[in-house]
Amino acid sequence: MNAQGRLIARFLDNLPPGKLEWIGLRPARKEPMVSVAKTIAIADRGLQGDRRLEGSKGSARQVSIISVEFIRAIADNLGIDNIPANILRRNLLVSGVNLNALRHQYFQIGSAVFQATAQCHPCSRMEAALGKGGLVAMLGYGGLCAKIVESGEIKCGDELVYMPPNSYQERQLSLY
Repeated sequence: MNAQGRLIARFLDNLPPGKLEWIGLRPARKEPMVSVAKTIAIADRGLQGDRRLEGSKGSARQVSIISVEFIRAIADNLGIDNIPANILRRNLLVSGVNLNALRHQYFQIGSAVFQATAQCHPCSRMEAALGKGGLVAMLGYGGLCAKIVESGEIKCGDELVYMPPNSYQERQLSLY
C-alpha cells in the first residue's frame, strides 16, 4: 500500500459496510452489458464472463466499481432523474459506502478480496451514452478501478467490508 493509502487507512476504522447492488459483465468491447446475480472474481484476472478476464494478468483495472450515490450525483449534474447502471459500463454497483475513502484500500465482497487502485475516469463514450455534457457530469464520480487479490464468489446483496491493512496482512499469514 502506498503512502496515501496508509494515511487514509488511519481514519477508516468506523467506515460502515456497503452493499453490492448490481453486477454487470462486458462480454466484449462495445457490446451491451450483461446483468448477473452472481459471478466468480478471479485473482489477478477479472470477473468470470467479463472481457477484462482476457486482459493483462495483474492489471490494476480488473474491475470497475461505482456507487448509487455517485450515480445520483451524475444524474443531478445532468438534470435528469435516473441513470441505469449498465449505461455507465462499470462492473459493480454498490451503495452505502464512500468509494473515494476506499482508494488504495483492501475490501471484501462475498468471499473475494479486492484492492482499489485508482479513480475510474469517464471515457469520451459517456457523451453518447448520457448526452451532451455526460463526460463532464461524471468527473469525480466515475468510481474506482480495482484488482482482485483473492478469488471468490460475489453476489448481489453481499456486503462490501473494508479490511484494515493489518487485518489483510494477518489474513495472508493465516493462509500459509
